[in-house]
Formats: sequence, structure tokens, C-alpha cells
Amino acid sequence: MNVTKRFWLSFWLSLPMLVTMVLMLFHIMIPGNDWLQLILTTIIMVVSARPFWQSAWASFQKHHANMDTLVAIGTATAYFYSLYAMANHLPVFFESAAFVTAFVLLGQVFEERMRSQAGSAVAKLVDLQAKVATVIRDGQPLQVPVTEVVVGDTVQVRPGEKVPVDGEIVAGTSHIDESMVTGESMPVKKAAGDHVIGATINGDGQLTYRATKVGKDSMLAQIVELVKTAQTSRAPIQKLTDRVSDIFVPAVLILAIVTFLVWYVVIGASLANALIFAVSVVVIACPCALGLATPTALMVGTGRAAKLGILIKNGEVLETVPTLKTVVFDKTGTITAGKPQVTDIIGGAAVLPVAAALEAQSDHPLAKAITAAATAAGIAPAAVTNFHAVAGKGVAAQLNGHTITIGNAMTATALPAALATAQRRLEAAAKTVVVVWQDDAALGLIAIQDRPRATSASPIAALHDQGLRTVMLTGDNQAVATAIAQQVGVKEVIANVLPADKAATIQRLQAAGPVAFVGDGINDAPALTTADVGIAMGGGTDIAIEAGGIVLVKNDLRDVALALALAKKTFNRIRLNLFWAFIYNVLGIPVAAGLFYAVGLALSPELAGLAMAFSSLSVVTSSVLLNRAKLPTMQAA
Repeated sequence: MNVTKRFWLSFWLSLPMLVTMVLMLFHIMIPGNDWLQLILTTIIMVVSARPFWQSAWASFQKHHANMDTLVAIGTATAYFYSLYAMANHLPVFFESAAFVTAFVLLGQVFEERMRSQAGSAVAKLVDLQAKVATVIRDGQPLQVPVTEVVVGDTVQVRPGEKVPVDGEIVAGTSHIDESMVTGESMPVKKAAGDHVIGATINGDGQLTYRATKVGKDSMLAQIVELVKTAQTSRAPIQKLTDRVSDIFVPAVLILAIVTFLVWYVVIGASLANALIFAVSVVVIACPCALGLATPTALMVGTGRAAKLGILIKNGEVLETVPTLKTVVFDKTGTITAGKPQVTDIIGGAAVLPVAAALEAQSDHPLAKAITAAATAAGIAPAAVTNFHAVAGKGVAAQLNGHTITIGNAMTATALPAALATAQRRLEAAAKTVVVVWQDDAALGLIAIQDRPRATSASPIAALHDQGLRTVMLTGDNQAVATAIAQQVGVKEVIANVLPADKAATIQRLQAAGPVAFVGDGINDAPALTTADVGIAMGGGTDIAIEAGGIVLVKNDLRDVALALALAKKTFNRIRLNLFWAFIYNVLGIPVAAGLFYAVGLALSPELAGLAMAFSSLSVVTSSVLLNRAKLPTMQAA
């Protein structure tokens, strides 16, 4: 029987006892009332309260005590004392056991409902998935369940339809609403060559695309899995709660015994009154709110982040973010758009054809820029032999009997004065310059520029406002890196860093405090893993995304500041919840023990149970209010 059914059973069976209590205030006695209470409370104990007893016994067998231990002992004490009192013609307190059970279950019903609301982000994401897809089979459009779409299928999407699976557009243009996955409110223009995300909504045009990711490999499926993992993860601070519970529960039981002895032996109260104080201590001390403080805030915080297109993978990330001292950014594809273009060619007419011949063999972004420029100029790359790349430096090969090298550090030979001057001028303009050599003679220069994203400056300024140090880490040369950094406001630049050395650089920066690294490429994966918090751009490689602790689905640098702010608020809410849970017990136990009885302030077991239920409710409500927490807003430059 689930919690809701157990609550309603205990509620309806407790009502007759509540009626008899009210009638007793008017000196109206119901014949056989004790037997009625016995029957109703016994049903409640056997059905509604049994899971508490089972959980308490399982914990006892493992030499532990948990929240259910306190509920089980409190209700059992009231119930079995009442059996003794009934046999000896003394006042009974069956209603205390019944009411405590009902109120504790009421608190759990509240918790379940709010947990369900807090975890609704995952359910909403799952519901976004399209149910059918129109695929081209044997030259004809055919509607099939989305689960039958395979990689390589040609898929058609009409205006207003959901995109069934991830893919790459081969024909058509349209605007696509990606807000349900990325949180981006404005529709995004898409054309041939662009990627589409499953579950987004096609706008005003018909699209034909090739399916690239389906099922569990799709972006939506990965987002759902990441959110589920984050919501069920445990923040390190949760270990504190576990340790406290292990000590707290036995301490409460000892305190309850001391309360009973003081009232019964020292003060001389009746056995019934002494037991009431002891049971009240046990019930009100039940640390349910303590157990809810971390998981509910974690669930709400990561759920809200997912709606904004920010995937926080685990609770450990939340706890680390408030301690950060430095945020390190990769340059290409992170601060810049990652789409470099050839802007200048210095030298003779042979420079571009020779460079294109070698770069056609490479998949480096700069190589793609050179081959794109050659294609635009109608140049077909010639065949080369003995091609090889030197990481972080350039490429080399044999072409028409000559040794050709392209890069920024492929030879120790000095550039002619005119080319050296041109190189300095181009680098001062934030352009990356590669030198084309033929048999150790400089043929010329090719300048390539990857402009900063329009959205890069505002989040970096926001990080400075938070007191964080910003650093750009890049394999590009110092002049270009410094020029880009000045445009977006990054304070420090570490340039000429080979991919293999990025992780070591992060380790050196960690000497000054915890470091976050923001990157997008395969070569960023070691740095993302080494950093205390790895933030992967959603448009990056799968390896980088896997290595990051936070993933920015929208591939927007503004979400860095947003993600850090939300992580801080979530962790601060966990600490606030824990504080109130502790304070509640500290203040509630003395009242329940009768410390203020002389001034008329006391709690019966049933009122203690009600107070405990609303304590749990207050903690869950505090977590749910994270959905209304104010977050920073930033505009593009």
C-alpha cells in the first residue's frame, strides 16, 4: 500500500477518535470508547504504521537507527502503554499513536507530491519526444514510429511538426523552436548543413534531413539521462546528514528516557504524563526534514537548470561551485565562434594552392578555413605524399619534389623582414598567421581570423562582478590571444599551450584555489576532467561533453555565469534547509520534554507529530521556491 492510501486509512480511522475527544470536552462519554479506540488504532498500527516498524527493525539489525526508528518507538510506546492502561482501568492514549501515524504520513504525502513537482523536469522532457516520423523509403514518404528510425534514414518534417530525431539538414530552410530542449526562446534559422535536435518544433518551412542520432544516443535522451543522474546523485554534504542521523537518533532515544525518568522519578508525575512527555520528544525529534534538505533542493535546482538548457551532472559540482576562484576559458569554439576564415594572403599566387594541397589532408579548424578559401577560389588541391602533422605546430608533406611545411613553429629559419613585419601587423589585429615554407624558403603568409562570439563579453564581466579571476588558455600565439582577450574582457592570457599541456596548466592554476574550465574540443577533455568544475559547451565534441561536470546545451557562453549562479543558489538552499531542520529540532525538543510546562507551553505526541509533518513540508517548500530564485540576465554585445 502506498503512502497516500496509508495516510487516508489512518485519517478516516482517526476521525472517530477525534470526535470522542471533542465530545469529552463537553463531558459527553461514549460507551465502549476504549474498545473502539483499541480496534481502530490496532488497524492503523498493523496497516499504516507497519512500514515504520519494518524499517526500524531492519536498521536495528544493521546496528543503525533512522528516522523511522523514532516514529516506530513513539507510536509503539503510546500503543502498548494504552494496552497496559486499559487492562488496569487507567486512562488510555490510543489516539496519540493513531494521530502521530496520520500526521507523519501526512508529511510524507506532502513530500511525495512536492518531490513529484520538483522532478517534473524529467517527465516533461520525456513527453517532448515525437511519436512518429516521416521517412523516405523506396523513394516514398512513409510514416513510422520514431523508435523504428535508424541512423542514415532520410526524414521529412513539415511546418509545425516536431523534429523526430537528431540529424543534419540536406534540403530546405526553416526556423526551429528549440526552447523545449535548449531553453532558447527565439526560433533558430536552419538550412542545409545545419543540425537539428529531436523534439524541437519546425516552423515555417519544410525540411529534409539525414538522421544522425536516434534512441538513447539522441540529445534529448542524453539530457534526460543526465538530469536523472543528477537528481539521484548525492552531494558530499549529504554525508554530514547521514553521520548526524546515526548519532542523533540514539541521542534522542536516550533523551526521551531521561525525560521520562525526570518526570516520573524526580518530579513525581504520573506514569501516563511521564510517558506523554517522553513520546513527544521521540516524535518531534524525528529528523525527516533533515533527510529531505539535500535531495529536494538538488532535484529542484538541477530540474530548473535543465529547463534553461544547463545540465548539472551531479551534486558534487554544486558543492564545488561556491568555492571557485578562477574560471579558465578555451579560445577557439568557446570564446570565439569556432569558424575561422581566411582574411589575408601575403606572398605570391602559389601560396594558397600549395597550402590547400597540404591542408586538405587535415581536419584542423584552420586547415578547413584554408581549404574553404581554396574551394571558393576554384583551386583543386594537388596530391601530396609523406603527409604528417606535428601537434600544436603545423603540417608537412612532399609536393612536386619539394618539402612543404605550414604552421607557426615548423622551422627555425627566420622570416624575411617584410614578411615578419606583415606577421606582426596581422597578429596585432587578432588574426592567426600561418607561414607557408618550401624547402626552408618562406613562400608567404595566410592570416585566419576566428571572431569572438557576440555573447562572450557579458558573461565574463558578470564573472568579474562575482569576484572570479578569468583566464584564457589557448594554443594560439600570444599576440592573437591577447587581442581576443582584450575584446571580450578576459584579464589573463596563457598562450602557445600544446593540447597535451592544458591539464598541467590547470593544475598549476589550482594552486591558487579551485578552478573551473570551459571548453568544447577533444583536446579540452583532459583539462575539463582535471578542473574542479568542467563546463562543456553543448556544441562541442561528445568526448568534451562527457568530461564536463556541467554541459551548456545552447552552446552560449552567457550560460556559464547563469550555471554558476544557479549552482550557488542550489547549494545555498541546501545549507538553508539543513539549518532550519537543525534549528527545528533544537527548539522543538525542549518544548516537547516539558521544559516550559510550568508556563503552559507543552506539546502532546499528536501535536508533535503534526509539527514534525509541517517541518518536513517547510523544507520541501523551501526547495521548490528555487524555481522562483532570481538569476542574472545578460545581453549579447
